[in-house]
Amino acid sequence: MTNNIETFSSVWDAIADTPEQAANLQARAELMQQIAAIIKANDWKQAEAATHCGVTQPRVNDLLRGRVSRFSLDALVNIAAALGRRVHVALEAA
Repeated sequence: MTNNIETFSSVWDAIADTPEQAANLQARAELMQQIAAIIKANDWKQAEAATHCGVTQPRVNDLLRGRVSRFSLDALVNIAAALGRRVHVALEAA
């Protein structure tokens, strides 16, 4: 019995079909974590956070639960802007 174990450099590489998809997932997840940290730091309830973020309470719930697939980078940049934040993009060698 042979056990073929595939290894990946990141969880994003494991769940994405291409390196491009993995990079996009990672960027969205990092942005979601930062937005969630802002919500937590302000001690906002979901409905209150939704008002500040310019989205509905169910969208805040999805964000706080880490449902990356439900958010585009555009949507997350818009939420960050609604919170008075500017998103900076930096490129690093892979």
